[in-house]
Amino acid sequence: MARKIGSRYTAHQILGRGSAGTVWLGEGPEGPVAIKLLREDLASDQELVGRFVQERTALLGLEHPHVVSVRDLVVDGNDLALVMDLVRGTDLRTRLDRERRLAPEAAVAIAADVADGLAAAHAAGVVHRDVKPENVLLDMQGPLGPGGSHRALLTDFGVAKLIDTPRRTRATKIIGTPDYLAPEIVEGLPPRASVDIYALATVLYELLAGFTPFGGGHPGAVLRRHVTETVVPLPGIPDELWQLLVQCLAKAPASRLRASELAARLRELLPMLAGMPPLDVDEPDTGLTEEAAEDDRASGPVPAAGAPVRRRGAVPLVPGARPTDSNRDTHTSMRVPAPDELAGGARGTARAPRAAGAPRPGSARNRAITRRRRLTLAVAAVVLATAAGVGAWLAGSDDGTDPSQDTEKSAPATP
Repeated sequence: MARKIGSRYTAHQILGRGSAGTVWLGEGPEGPVAIKLLREDLASDQELVGRFVQERTALLGLEHPHVVSVRDLVVDGNDLALVMDLVRGTDLRTRLDRERRLAPEAAVAIAADVADGLAAAHAAGVVHRDVKPENVLLDMQGPLGPGGSHRALLTDFGVAKLIDTPRRTRATKIIGTPDYLAPEIVEGLPPRASVDIYALATVLYELLAGFTPFGGGHPGAVLRRHVTETVVPLPGIPDELWQLLVQCLAKAPASRLRASELAARLRELLPMLAGMPPLDVDEPDTGLTEEAAEDDRASGPVPAAGAPVRRRGAVPLVPGARPTDSNRDTHTSMRVPAPDELAGGARGTARAPRAAGAPRPGSARNRAITRRRRLTLAVAAVVLATAAGVGAWLAGSDDGTDPSQDTEKSAPATP
């Protein structure tokens, strides 16, 4: 059923849903458009509406071949909407759902397109803050690029900043999707351009491997891994590409490349990737091991024993959301972990190999074993001390005297 959006646009059919709102196929004075209609509770937030108007100039001025341009911002009664270019194609998440992983040449070409779009945005002073496969659109009508890739465009610029009002999130909330959040956001620092580089490197890792480097389990555990663990190497890719990934996934924001540098470096690697098939790698910890269950239990509820742990894509955070909806969630609010929670995970390589049956360092099982060892040592010390006392008593008895009489003999006589 068609509905009017402001005085110039008509929304005809729903293209997708997310936690921030609904995307419609619409019509405007210049032809077909995509209309992102924000939720009614957001539209009724006067603080957000004010911020919406303030961001108008920056969002409307962002024009680039690899960015889905915002044509208009509509504030009309209960309607708060972004009117955007209509891209005839699909999103990157849909392609990943279908193919699981991409050939390295196609994956790098898509990441280079997105990096180009980010470079233009960062030059204009705009940080995306929610780079992930759901927000990368593939233009199916344009010419094919390296490895048969479709031209990639980044969408949903500005939505995270619009929704992330101080009153809505305060100091204890963060906005984003757990699998792609840079460590500095988890630690409560303000988002800079480098958070987009970290997120894009995470997306590229996922395109190559079929899973994200720190995903899986409870959202709190995912956030902790971003801060405390290092990325696991991917076998089968050129060392130059791996070193580029490692640099852009660095914990220190200053160590990461700028978007323009990343785009140039990725395009330089394309010739050596030509013809390479998708990687043949196993997803780590595909089952819920005892150690993984204990690690995640400290952060919150975990699935039943034996249930599979999916490490691909975003961790659904919207209670009761259907899988088809949670895949399209754009922004969700999460509690910032306390310092002791962030320190609770293992420091070192994420899911690094260890001896069979050995507990994960820093896990609940590891701590329980340590406590049992300390208790055993304490009991042993008590037993040894008791044995020493008994030995002294027996030694005193061996000389034919009663140790209990020594006190009487040495006491002063009573007059």
